[in-house]
Amino acid sequence: MEWVVRERPYRLKELDYSYLLEFTTKHHGISHGEKLFLRVPSEFRNELLYNNLVISCLEKGVIRLSLDYMKKMREQGHPISYLIFNRLIILHSSPGSRKMIPKILAQMRADKVVPHVSTYNILMKIEAYEHNIDGLVKVFNDMKRFKVEPNEVSFCILATAHAAARLYTVAEAYVEAVEKSCSGDNWSTLDVLIILYGHLGKEKELERTWGIVLELPHVRSKSYMLAIEAYGKIGQLSRAEELWLEMKSIHGLRSTEQFNSMLSVYCKHGLIKKATGNFREMEINGCKANSITFRHLALGCLKANLVEEALKTLEMGKNLTTSNRVKNSTPWLETTLSIIELFAEKGDVVNVEKLFEELAKAKYVRHTFVFNILIKAYVKAKIYSPNLLRRMILGGARPDAETYSLIKLAEQFRP
Repeated sequence: MEWVVRERPYRLKELDYSYLLEFTTKHHGISHGEKLFLRVPSEFRNELLYNNLVISCLEKGVIRLSLDYMKKMREQGHPISYLIFNRLIILHSSPGSRKMIPKILAQMRADKVVPHVSTYNILMKIEAYEHNIDGLVKVFNDMKRFKVEPNEVSFCILATAHAAARLYTVAEAYVEAVEKSCSGDNWSTLDVLIILYGHLGKEKELERTWGIVLELPHVRSKSYMLAIEAYGKIGQLSRAEELWLEMKSIHGLRSTEQFNSMLSVYCKHGLIKKATGNFREMEINGCKANSITFRHLALGCLKANLVEEALKTLEMGKNLTTSNRVKNSTPWLETTLSIIELFAEKGDVVNVEKLFEELAKAKYVRHTFVFNILIKAYVKAKIYSPNLLRRMILGGARPDAETYSLIKLAEQFRP
């Protein structure tokens, strides 16, 4: 392509320069991209080329330079793409930078850029990631108010967030919307439906969706793992084991994630012998256990009433590096909450509080049922703590009837 630009054997078009700019910036850096941009004939240095340059800069995380080019675009009257604003929102989606998002949206309105459905999907994902159901619903309502049509991704985000919040009736309504808006055999949407039908305990729907997945030209190992976990959730252990063997014969067992899928099923049901066998097979296959493996095993030990082993297993997992993405993921949080529930039933406030701190960092405590389990631990331990209700409200959760009943029970242990 460089030779074509230099020798010009034929007249290059706008798209040719656009592709070359994108490739150059991605593989050779921004400075090379800028030099190429200046070499492009002035008649082609227009809206498309500017947008591509800005997006390329943002993909490299160079925000200040991107903003400078956006300023030049405004001066020259070039429309700014919604894709640029999408990228800016993503770059400012971390907790420390989120305060910038309203300013980005305000600038978007000032530039008369109409938000795309993908813009709202990004905003909804941010709220869902922080377990903020009210914020999620507000974004969705804004979307409808501005007459932007939601797509299957929108409904997947809504359904998954409500299922994670145990708002199953609402989740079911959004699952129906996902089914209606499905555009062809989209494997990612089918994967989400498998997860959701597992959450909702819908065996027939799960079996039907899995049947559709099997008709795809290639069934990914990831889809098998999700199906194994979903069947495990609804108590269909034999079906989960069938899929495990099927995955094993088709894809082989090459990753820790594959073993974790079956391990999680055994541990949720307290089948610690089977889980241990799976763990040994993992080691034989040369796959290293990760923090997720040990978190599942800790749950399995507690389900089998092996408390000391559970505590040792938790410590082993803590010694391994766990990414923030994993710590904020719904499967990790749900497994941790299941462990907390078992400690709470025993009145083990010390271990409940240790693990509860993880949920607080992930803002999972915004869900009322999570805080109710903490209060239950104090009730079971017959310990009075005057700040529980205050902690709950400050954590972003709304007390419900169960909360006040538990608080009333806790009152009897006031010294």
